[in-house]
Amino acid sequence: AFQCFILYLSRGRCILQQVFSGLPIMLQRPYSLDVSAQLLRTEAFIEGRWVSATSTFPVFDPATGEEIAKVSDCGTKEAQDAVNAAYKAFYLWKSQTAKERSILLRKWFNLINEHKEDLAKLITAESGKPMKESVGEMTYSASFLEWFSEEARRVYGDIVAPPAKDRKILLLKQPVGVASIITPWNFPSAMITRKVGAALAVGCTVVVKPAEDTPLSALALAELSVQAGIPPGVFNVVPCSREKTPAVGELLCTDPLVAKISFTGSTATGKVLLRHAAGTVKRVSMELGGHAPFIVFDSAEVDKAVAGAMASKFRNSGQTCVCSNRFLVQSGIHDAFMEKLAKAMDAELKVGHGSEPTTTQGPLINTRAAEKVENQIADAVAQGAVIVRGGKRLEGSFMQPTLLSSVNTDMLCMREETFGPLIPVVKFNTEQEALAIANASPVGLAGYFYSRDISQIWRVAEQMEVGMVGVNEGLISTTEASFGGIKQSGLGREGSKYGIDEYLEIKYMCLGGLSL
Repeated sequence: AFQCFILYLSRGRCILQQVFSGLPIMLQRPYSLDVSAQLLRTEAFIEGRWVSATSTFPVFDPATGEEIAKVSDCGTKEAQDAVNAAYKAFYLWKSQTAKERSILLRKWFNLINEHKEDLAKLITAESGKPMKESVGEMTYSASFLEWFSEEARRVYGDIVAPPAKDRKILLLKQPVGVASIITPWNFPSAMITRKVGAALAVGCTVVVKPAEDTPLSALALAELSVQAGIPPGVFNVVPCSREKTPAVGELLCTDPLVAKISFTGSTATGKVLLRHAAGTVKRVSMELGGHAPFIVFDSAEVDKAVAGAMASKFRNSGQTCVCSNRFLVQSGIHDAFMEKLAKAMDAELKVGHGSEPTTTQGPLINTRAAEKVENQIADAVAQGAVIVRGGKRLEGSFMQPTLLSSVNTDMLCMREETFGPLIPVVKFNTEQEALAIANASPVGLAGYFYSRDISQIWRVAEQMEVGMVGVNEGLISTTEASFGGIKQSGLGREGSKYGIDEYLEIKYMCLGGLSL
């Protein structure tokens, strides 16, 4: 495909226009990235300064495959500099009052809301997410800074009744120290603020390593942190390429100055980081892979179950860790559910570039992701599954939203996380059968089910082996509720009043020798 670039500045805005020919109809027009020039940052951010590395790596628009920026490719030197800066800043930052930290987080929240549209454009440009969803992510992202700005002033210790009259027992909560924050590409802004908001609220400092596919969102957050008055060294960002990620990640997980690691990503990578962290016995939070079941019982309201399936599966083209992956539909309602779901897919889903206002399904993040979905579909069909809708790989990393029937539990799509727009449906007969299938997974992040039987709701919700359950609801993530899984889906919780505990140590103080 022929392409050319037009890059120009206009009234403080950076406009990158891509012009294409020879691509699919959805891409046969110019696409522009028009954002405030101050937000389009491409250097590392260390100790309050923008720092160039010796080399750069490209960031691509996954919809077109074309380069949109070159970003500093940090190595272990820059990562070490960032850790040192965070360690130095920690002793000043933790000494600020909770109210002072709260005020700065609130300023950061306000700035994100002021620049929401531009920040959403960056998300769409580097991740392919439809613009409407990107704006939604920025609202979600900002909400964590708002929430933790408020929680900062509610970190309470305890005074405990002592066993003797000459002493007092106090339990104090103190920040753990420097936290390494390693984040994924599918929510390039919200996964940072969900971790960083809690860390900064209690007095920790951070080094963020964003995903190599989506560093621009992290760097834009850094720019706004400066404007909010966050002191130098408190928030650092070290972007790097896929090639340098293993070395940088190892340093961030092994350096003795780092006290805490928070990672969102695959279970396989999480296990590697856990091994790194073991050497210095660091505090660790892990939000790892999921393989969410979505169960529709005979008592369910079919239209609501279909709407929930559409929302849960096709958000971000199926690229979220809490997306439903394994659809289990009871035999009495199966045919009606399949018919209505197929019609909803026809009526509501439109594949295209994320910047098109009518697009609901953008590209997958890269061609490897599309190949994985393609392989799962081929495997299922080879074992007898029937393609009801979609089933085809489109140009580049685009996939048709796909619905499969006659699926069994031996198929690849039922055994491994998809991360794409694929709904495989298994027909079941009894509640016990559905629960057995749902729980037959080494991971347990989220699960969903639809039922109007209140006794069944209590039974199933308690027996599902997941950290989060959506009952008659397909979208469950919210700042106020805890986020996290069980089994191999991770350790710890994010968001809610519990998320802040991940960055705190409890210190016992015995004040003795008192004359009382």
